[in-house]
Amino acid sequence: MVEWDKQFFDRRKAEGRSGGAERRQFGDSYAELSPEAREFALAVDAYKISHGRKFITLGELFEVFKGLGYHK
Repeated sequence: MVEWDKQFFDRRKAEGRSGGAERRQFGDSYAELSPEAREFALAVDAYKISHGRKFITLGELFEVFKGLGYHK
């Protein structure tokens, strides 16, 4: 049996952590985006938060895209 898995330390749950703002994929570059791209980035971030995901699949990304009203 591997011993390292018993010693895993989750720094996100460490004592004394303030629980500050969560980092988002596009969070540091909203200002540089066009209004449409900003709306898309915010929708992706909202999807991630509501589904508890750090990363999403291409299929999920496409669903966010369609949810904003885009179509082929």
